[in-house]
Amino acid sequence: MASIANFLRGSDREFFDLFDRAGSNIEDAARLLDEMLEEYPERRGLARDILVCEQDGDQLTHEIIRRLNQTFVTPIDREDILQLASALDDIVDYTEEVADYLGLYRIEAPMVQAQRLAGVLRSATRQIAQAIPLVRGFKDISEHTVEVHRLENEADRIVREAIASLFEVGIDPMVVIRWKDIFERLENAIDSTERAAYILEGIVIKNA
Repeated sequence: MASIANFLRGSDREFFDLFDRAGSNIEDAARLLDEMLEEYPERRGLARDILVCEQDGDQLTHEIIRRLNQTFVTPIDREDILQLASALDDIVDYTEEVADYLGLYRIEAPMVQAQRLAGVLRSATRQIAQAIPLVRGFKDISEHTVEVHRLENEADRIVREAIASLFEVGIDPMVVIRWKDIFERLENAIDSTERAAYILEGIVIKNA
């Protein structure tokens, strides 16, 4: 019975290898952004390394989709594969946008809330990267996903605080617009880690 179940589940495990790589990639991108904001503008050059992560993420997503189109029986639901690939790609895309906007908007110094959000994003991507290998054996990942949800709630509080601070008397409206854009993308990146956590939870539950 076990061999039949394994056959029906699919024998192509390369999807898990690709997701492991994607998990490491989002963690690298978030780490670089955290380091960039921590010592900005001295380390603004890290934006180039983050762009490389974004390009690597695109390649991994394309490879996952290519393999999906060539595989008849997959180890997990095809829809879950697509959704997880999309969520992981979104994380690194938004992370790269933050780094890019810092340069485009000629930000001279980071707001402390942006630095805190980058730290939250780094922690959340670490949890996702640690959870992904466990999904290969459909093991319990609740320790990691619960922490991602907690971090997302923390990020919501920081974003609200940041937006409120932007509307203090005397702040240049152009500064408000620029930082609002940056905060939205930081929030989107962190929201995408939570979406990835929900997808991973669903995969484990379906295949337990």
